[in-house]
Order: sequence, then structure tokens, then C-alpha cells
Amino acid sequence: MSAIKITKENFNHEVMESDLPVLLDFWAPWCGPCRMVGPIVDQLSEEVEGKAKVGKVNVDEQIELASAFRVTSIPTLAVVKDGKVTAIQIGARSKNEMKKMLGL
Repeated sequence: MSAIKITKENFNHEVMESDLPVLLDFWAPWCGPCRMVGPIVDQLSEEVEGKAKVGKVNVDEQIELASAFRVTSIPTLAVVKDGKVTAIQIGARSKNEMKKMLGL
């Protein structure tokens, strides 16, 4: 299963109400580092299935979500657990760093 496309319409259900920690990848199609991180994020979503969720937020389409997370630079990775932001990292990260952010 690849990463979930997160929008303001499904944000509460997929992220805030999730029983699992959620890694959010804030990205845009024109961002070179984002395109490098994208396949890693998709791989991670398959590896952590059942232990965590992975979502992608297109900052051009979801301006309100990007603003709510104070995203000023992309890629930005954020972890939400039990409805609270527990980690934020700016810039490309390895799969192992993403797993650590999720506590896995």
C-alpha cells in the first residue's frame, strides 16, 4: 500500500483520529528533494503497515494544512500521534530516520 493522499477533507479521519502514529510528508511536484524522498516514503508506508500510517500532503493543493503545520520549507516530515505533533524534520531524510521519528 502506498502513502495516503492527505487532504483537508480526510485529515481528521486519517491523521487526528488514527490509532497509529502518522508520518506526514509535506511535498510539491516541483521540489527536487521531495521527488527524491517520495519513493522512500512509499517504501516506508509498505514496511510499517499495521504499525504506523504514512501520508503525503501536497502543499500547493493543501495550503491550509501546510499553514497549520507552519511548513515554510519542503520536504517537511511531521509525526502525529494521538492527535499531537510529536516530531518535525525539515529536509530529506533516510528511511531509518523516518522510522526513528515514528518510534519504530
